[in-house]
Amino acid sequence: MELRGLRYFVTVAEELHFGRAAERLHIVQPAVSQQVARLERELGTRLLDRSSRHVRLTPAGHRVLAAAREALAAAERVRAVVDAPATRIRVGTAPGLTGRLELALRRLQECSPDLEVQLFDLPVPERLSAVTDGLLDLAVARGEPSGPGLVVRPAWSEQLHAVVSDRHPLVRRSSVRLSALAAAGPFRPPCRDTDPPWRDALARMVAPSGARMGRPVGVGEAVVAEMGADPAGWTLLPAGRAAASGASRVREIPIDPPVTVTGSVVAPSSTTPGCLAAVVDAFRDADLSDLASA
Repeated sequence: MELRGLRYFVTVAEELHFGRAAERLHIVQPAVSQQVARLERELGTRLLDRSSRHVRLTPAGHRVLAAAREALAAAERVRAVVDAPATRIRVGTAPGLTGRLELALRRLQECSPDLEVQLFDLPVPERLSAVTDGLLDLAVARGEPSGPGLVVRPAWSEQLHAVVSDRHPLVRRSSVRLSALAAAGPFRPPCRDTDPPWRDALARMVAPSGARMGRPVGVGEAVVAEMGADPAGWTLLPAGRAAASGASRVREIPIDPPVTVTGSVVAPSSTTPGCLAAVVDAFRDADLSDLASA
């Protein structure tokens, strides 16, 4: 039994479509079909129900899927030991998390001094796909991301502030309610295509205020620049994010009562529980003493 056959089967099982599986694997579809059929012959059982309209796992397929993932994960761990003289971890990052990343990496390296960390700044959809495809070992994201072959664990929380132009009617308030912001102007949400979990998390927070949805804002520093040019709109960002940009035309206003967003660690479902727990612990909400020394 070849690892290639197991890998092809797992990909088809996650996509439930031979064409999409072939695209993910960067090979032609007949090769995927042949390898899966060969695996079924070797096991003496049908793993997938196929028709012109759907692909579904059989009961045996569900059992083999779990075992196949474990086998592939074990093979990858062996390969990593052989290929890398030092432990390496590839992390997909989110904007505005520099302090938390530094603290998390310090914690991880205290446990594994030889740990080599590589950081990759990718949009959330690409970040999650890279974890699924094995190009990243884990990722961090705000909100509650999800996807096939992924395990998501909440690890920290961040307080959010309203970000408004210095011409906004509520700019001089020391704190503000979401309902007051909603009455003053439209909420500027993040772009769904760029960061779906973040947009969904903010939409749930803002919905009770009855706010009208305005034009989506961009990403990164563009968010702050756009809000500085909008005298009526408002958005939400992690506390300190707008201030750290150095922009002179925007103000941050604390929300009353405070609102927070959850930050999550995302890893392949094949990650061992002990390894995942160690990473989540590294990204957990820091004590004041930890932040002071970070």
